[in-house]
Amino acid sequence: MSRYEYGIDFDTIDAIDIHTHIEIDGCGHRSLDDELMAASEKYFKSGEERTPSIDAVADHYRARNMAAVVFTVDAASASGHAANSVEEIAEGAARHNDVLIPFGSVDPWQGKAAVRRVHRLVDDYGVKGFKFHPSMQGFEPNDRRFYPLYDAITEAGVPALFHTGQTGIGAGLPGGHGIKLRYSDPMLLDDVAADFPDLTVIMAHPAVPWVDAQISIATHKANVYIDLSGWSPKYFPPQLVKAANSMLRGKVLFGSDFPVIQVDRWITDFENLDIKPEVAPLIFKQNALRVLGIKH
Repeated sequence: MSRYEYGIDFDTIDAIDIHTHIEIDGCGHRSLDDELMAASEKYFKSGEERTPSIDAVADHYRARNMAAVVFTVDAASASGHAANSVEEIAEGAARHNDVLIPFGSVDPWQGKAAVRRVHRLVDDYGVKGFKFHPSMQGFEPNDRRFYPLYDAITEAGVPALFHTGQTGIGAGLPGGHGIKLRYSDPMLLDDVAADFPDLTVIMAHPAVPWVDAQISIATHKANVYIDLSGWSPKYFPPQLVKAANSMLRGKVLFGSDFPVIQVDRWITDFENLDIKPEVAPLIFKQNALRVLGIKH
């Protein structure tokens, strides 16, 4: 086992993609069951390989002179589907530490075991943050039963990234495959951000249909950020674009949701937005450096 350490030249890279998925492991196990994977392929219409290996993801970003945060979601309790190995992702990122940054994932329903796992993933594997998907993991983030997890992550000094808004996972299936959107209402994270002022919280995606609430939270809470993944920029709500250009210029992060959304498509569509020239470098790199605690 090699513990992850940064090997990225942050001066020379063009961007940091804060939100990408590794959805297959070395044994071919995928992070979603077959029905969910097929439904998400249909929903996102990417047309590209849906589950590239971590080595392929590294090559993809290296070719674009970008770094990428990589993760999976441990939703075993809620879904009944075994999670992919977070440790394998961290070890893969260590092999490719010139372009990849590993985030961990824990199943919040595992209680004290999840707290111990947070410490182990940070101390032994060097993960630089944690990813949660409340709808997939079936939990309300502001339920105090999960606060020991946030204590551990705060103590580790790394950010927590939460899926917010609707999700393409389960979209179009009967009952949405049992996945409930209300768990991903960003207002639940307002409680978390207020109760853990030293925890950096990233709200993933334009949080449709709660974008106005999301903007309010990020404006109100110094420790809350928004990543722009999961949607082509041409579909961004106009009020979010306006906020990113003004009062939230230091709070918004480039993220694609690769591989379900292709980086090149995201960049091309972003270039058609009316983003001020001085704001784009903040979104693409500078804000992420601050979120990740990288002195630059």
